[in-house]
Amino acid sequence: MQNISSLQVELNNAIIGREKEIEIMLMGLLVQGHVLLESVPGSGKTMMAKAFAEAIQGEFKRLQFTPDVLPSDVTGISFFLPQKQEFILRVGPVMSNILLADEINRATPRTQSSLLEAMEEKQVSVDGETIKLPSPFMVIATQNPVESQQGTFPLPAAQLDRFLFKITIEYPTVEEERIILKEFGRSPGEVKSHKMVSLEEIQKWSEEVKDVIVHEDIITYITQIVHKTRNHPYIELGLSSRASLALLQASKASAFVNGRLFVIPDDVKKVIEPVSLHRMKLSSEGMLIHDLADVMKEIVDSIEAPVEANV
Repeated sequence: MQNISSLQVELNNAIIGREKEIEIMLMGLLVQGHVLLESVPGSGKTMMAKAFAEAIQGEFKRLQFTPDVLPSDVTGISFFLPQKQEFILRVGPVMSNILLADEINRATPRTQSSLLEAMEEKQVSVDGETIKLPSPFMVIATQNPVESQQGTFPLPAAQLDRFLFKITIEYPTVEEERIILKEFGRSPGEVKSHKMVSLEEIQKWSEEVKDVIVHEDIITYITQIVHKTRNHPYIELGLSSRASLALLQASKASAFVNGRLFVIPDDVKKVIEPVSLHRMKLSSEGMLIHDLADVMKEIVDSIEAPVEANV
């Protein structure tokens, strides 16, 4: 696990003040889960995603989403080559280990949906031909808040549900801003990280995460949280079964990143918000008087966590 620690240090040096976000993205990589980064323009979403991808010794592709991007620009297309009198398949940027989907909510719903099959089934269908994607495969998407930007299309619930994590990036602190200005003022946008981790190492870590022990009490704890979101008076859309599986996988990844081979309640608490909030929706009454994060915290606090001696 020393390599994971080294990778975290490298990324934290490249991206100032994003330790929590880097840790969550590493968890996503370990279980091949996709990550959605949301913040206002200029907050370093794209830079952080690029630095993360550059630390991996795999195929990295970037796709800048705009309203005129077509589904074929994402997945690929078959075109006729007159010289050979045959159709040639040209696979799109989705054929990569890490795909940076920049400003994904600027694409039309039709283009957004072209990623659904790739994100869920790790394959794409182009003109009737099914193509397996390389392993590992991870989408890191960025978006600006929908309500504050013109020309954006809200991600549908089915698309949001494909993201293991949604991370809302806050402004840096005063001290972090000082460091950013001092270190990167001469060459803004030139943040680099060294390629440190091979695909073989990532695959090895992913297999080890599968073996992380989850006690029956932890499974009960996760189940209680999930079912309470489905029966809460202020929640219209609670967590699905896919969300409960995501919560379990994320908790195992959290334990592994923190040097443990067993899950504790704090792992569940750490990942509950980035796994859950983008999959849920408050009722009309709930939106008037509550914030979704506060409701989720109230649910977690109301359920007694297993005693660590038992897990």
